[in-house]
Amino acid sequence: MNLCIDEARLSRELEILGAISESPPPVTTRVLFTEADLRGREFVKQLCRDAGLTTREDAVGNTFARWLGKDPDLPAVGTGSHIDAIPNAGRYDGTVGVLGGLEAIRALARGNFRPRRSIELVIFTSEEPTRFGIGCLGSRLLSGLLEASAAEHLKDRSGTSLDQARLQAGFAGPLSGVRLRDGYYSAFVELHIEQGPILEARQIEIGVVTAIAAPASLRIWIEGEGGHAGAVLMPDRHDAFLAAAEIALGVESAARSTGAMDTVGTVGVCDVFPGAVNSIPNRVRIEADVRDIDQARRDDVLRKIAETCDQVATRRGVQIRIEPLNADPPAQCAPAVVDVLIQACDACGFRYMRMISRAYHDSLFISRIAPTAMLFIPCRSGFSHRPDEYASPEAIGQGTLVLAEALASLAGAA
Repeated sequence: MNLCIDEARLSRELEILGAISESPPPVTTRVLFTEADLRGREFVKQLCRDAGLTTREDAVGNTFARWLGKDPDLPAVGTGSHIDAIPNAGRYDGTVGVLGGLEAIRALARGNFRPRRSIELVIFTSEEPTRFGIGCLGSRLLSGLLEASAAEHLKDRSGTSLDQARLQAGFAGPLSGVRLRDGYYSAFVELHIEQGPILEARQIEIGVVTAIAAPASLRIWIEGEGGHAGAVLMPDRHDAFLAAAEIALGVESAARSTGAMDTVGTVGVCDVFPGAVNSIPNRVRIEADVRDIDQARRDDVLRKIAETCDQVATRRGVQIRIEPLNADPPAQCAPAVVDVLIQACDACGFRYMRMISRAYHDSLFISRIAPTAMLFIPCRSGFSHRPDEYASPEAIGQGTLVLAEALASLAGAA
């Protein structure tokens, strides 16, 4: 099959979508259910409709665009990613898998391929944890790993619940209906930028992902005693922020203690109250992220963080409460799908390497309900989640071509 990827069109669409943002270029910010998020969704849906795909949305905003196969009753082959973006982000994270997935389908159609199984493009809701503190919200619900009742309990910083936010955005219906039925997909492949430097450094075109790291997120509340910065003497202080700083260093120490390169720990949120330069902080909220492809090792890091919290609370005379947000098991990619991706790389003449994903993606949760694997393409210097995130049109085109070949193999010819 002679397939051709329209790199210029794909680059133009990525540029247009990147400019749909709450922040001016080159920054891309699209937080869940904001005006920019809804405009971005509509842009992609229109592209799908223009390509002749049938679109639908579920109660949390997951969007499905289907190319009907000859046997539409067979389980479909899925591909896709997300278009939401954290504040101060770039334009390629997630979007390459969405718009690249669409272009792969268009390339197959231009090549007169007719699939036996339907091929479905998915735009997952809220892969980023920006608004409700939990990542992969849409794929968690699709896979049944998040209960529908979470819609009432998950709240953003303003106190708005997920249920309120989705209804305001126009997504109605019971969340209990979001979960996909068993056997919905026969296979699923997600195309993504690597978000790391390995492929670029080794000058390899494609990464074939064999495992996805397990994320765990904690929200930690520290209650101390406030007071005037000049009037409370140092021996008498119970500074909530200094306790939080010790815990943050404890997260780093616990992650380093494993001796494994695949263990990482990050404190990315720190809210200090009252937030005045002349007032001792009396309440702090921090959020920590710990990841590993080895669940036991990851869980040992969580145990060490809890021990640190106990020690800091005693030493500094503060109260500390740990609120687990999620602690997900790692995923092994399906060997049969990995083999198809390798065969597609060979068919396209691209070098590839097997690798793990230290970042987690919607594929982590889709792998619970369907045979799943991922394709990585190089990104400049491994930069991601920042405005200078960049993947070249050539790299994106190569990844899209491999994806198209793999989708054709997985769907079968009519």
